[in-house]
Amino acid sequence: MSSLSPPETAELLGVTVKTLDLWEADGKIKSTRTVGGHCRYDIADLIGNKTGSELTVGYARVSSHDQKDDLKRQVLA
Repeated sequence: MSSLSPPETAELLGVTVKTLDLWEADGKIKSTRTVGGHCRYDIADLIGNKTGSELTVGYARVSSHDQKDDLKRQVLA
């Protein structure tokens, strides 16, 4: 099993470590702990069987409550 630390995972996915924490709390991703208690993310769990140009990561953010409907519309597009 190949695994990555939180900073390595964040760089791979183009997000922050805080975003990883939020995704894990929401059940979107999962991590394991080393014997020493360090968090690790399995690469296969993160990208599945995709490689190279098949890997697509999408990230969307709204800056105000009023823009939530715009985000929902973008997700449906």
